[in-house]
Amino acid sequence: MSDRILVIGAGGFIGQHLVRALARQGELVIAASRSEIDFGLPNVETVIAELREPKDFAPLIARSRAAVYLASTSTPGISAARPLHELVDNLQPMAGLLQVLQDHSGVDLLYLSSGGSLYASTGDIAADEATRAQPRSYHGAGKIAAEYFISAWCNQYSGRATILRPSNVYGPGQLERAGFGIVPTALGKIKRDEVLHIWGDGSAVRDYLYIDDLVELITTILARQMSVGARIVNACSGTGVSLNELFAAMEAVTGRPLRRSYEMGRAVDATRVVMDPTLANREYGCSPATPLHEGLERTWAWLNSTAH
Repeated sequence: MSDRILVIGAGGFIGQHLVRALARQGELVIAASRSEIDFGLPNVETVIAELREPKDFAPLIARSRAAVYLASTSTPGISAARPLHELVDNLQPMAGLLQVLQDHSGVDLLYLSSGGSLYASTGDIAADEATRAQPRSYHGAGKIAAEYFISAWCNQYSGRATILRPSNVYGPGQLERAGFGIVPTALGKIKRDEVLHIWGDGSAVRDYLYIDDLVELITTILARQMSVGARIVNACSGTGVSLNELFAAMEAVTGRPLRRSYEMGRAVDATRVVMDPTLANREYGCSPATPLHEGLERTWAWLNSTAH
């Protein structure tokens, strides 16, 4: 075992922010990505590879003290009617990693699960970590299955894992991709003066978390050795915002209107999911520090910059 932190899925939105934050803290990082990326940092080693089988993970885990698993190829909408996609593209690689970790119980594992796709409509009560998971999509079912696989590894091999359930993460660097993130999609529509097509009437309530607040929680967790077992922690703002309220905030930040059309809602979408951040605050001293308006301002400024 070495003192490196392996970040799997380093080329994604969250991965890039996390790798740079760890590097700024002086950590040695192995940044594993499916696509070419150059962080240009002396303490970051980039590995371009498709990690699926135990043999793919083994040489990287052997040089690491912790592994952060961020890789995912789906969203609730993308995996709709495609359960096999979750099994082959998401669960199989996770199982390959766990098979290697069986021989490396000293390596901590941080897995990025999901909050919004696991918790059912919460009404006026924010979902905490003891709230029963009720996935409405195959994407959510795949996440809860991965959580149970990790728990089984911990129970059998004295593994140490932290499972983060993030809410809707947004911020600078999040590219506009179909099905991935309402914030970049809506801001992109505003910038181009295009119509945003919305599932439902815009009353659906979600929890939005700025990227820096998520990264702070992850780096704080990784700074100390985890205890044996699998611990679930919500990563969220604790504030519910409807889509229509979100759009109004975007219009206030940009000074431009968002043209939109409303369409029939989807079965995979819950009406209200708000999460409780108390555990993250109590155990790690991390509280979301970025108000929605400020986070949207930073994201809009990035979107209009020439840096991407």
